[in-house]
Amino acid sequence: MVDQQNSNAVKTAQTTFDILEELKDRNEATLAELTQSFDLSKSSIHNYLTTLEADGYVVKEDGRYKVGLRLLDLGGHARHHERIYDIAKDEVAALAEETGELANLMVEQKGKGVYLYRTHGADAVKTDSYTGQRVYLHNTGLGNAILAHLPRERVNEILDTHGMPATTENTITDREELFSHLEQVREAGIAFDDEARVEGLRCVAVPIVNNNNTVEGAISVSGPTSRFQDERFREELPAKLKSAANVIELNITYT
Repeated sequence: MVDQQNSNAVKTAQTTFDILEELKDRNEATLAELTQSFDLSKSSIHNYLTTLEADGYVVKEDGRYKVGLRLLDLGGHARHHERIYDIAKDEVAALAEETGELANLMVEQKGKGVYLYRTHGADAVKTDSYTGQRVYLHNTGLGNAILAHLPRERVNEILDTHGMPATTENTITDREELFSHLEQVREAGIAFDDEARVEGLRCVAVPIVNNNNTVEGAISVSGPTSRFQDERFREELPAKLKSAANVIELNITYT
């Protein structure tokens, strides 16, 4: 027999997280706006918000609620305990400084890519991405570098769960086409994102693979198509990334 009390507790916890996700997606919202998004009364939503606000997970300004910085504390704690973050961040920062572009570190968790670290070089462009953001893996260079080194069964599981939505006209949305592309990425040890997620943005990515041949994550350099052309895009940046990945992989092995 199902424990009704436990079932209600689980439902309550899920609703709490759903409210936080809704606030994140909206950036901010009024109580009335949030009530429209849930099959709950206005007073019930208010009770959730009051609890979250009291603990700092939500803040209220001029009648509008938004995610609070208390969550940054949790995120910072989680990132600090990801071993690859401490090992890779200096190399990623060096890539940004040397190339002048946006450099990134991504890991896979629950079938999504998570930006663990991002840093801007002197000429880096602003994008819609941020540290901690979870994105699809099929439409990013970083994601492709990771997927290429996962078992086919795991990749199928990820695609079954999250799908392959198109974000630009260059996004691969056919599964067999993606597997063919991932084979090329695996053989070359490099993934090229040619405006697959964001129009006007190109990315070069390489995987971080440990001595057990398990992919730990990926690093990349991103920039506008106007600067990511010809030899720089196809040869210069890949060489710099592979060099940085080699250092990171050695440090993973011997640290």
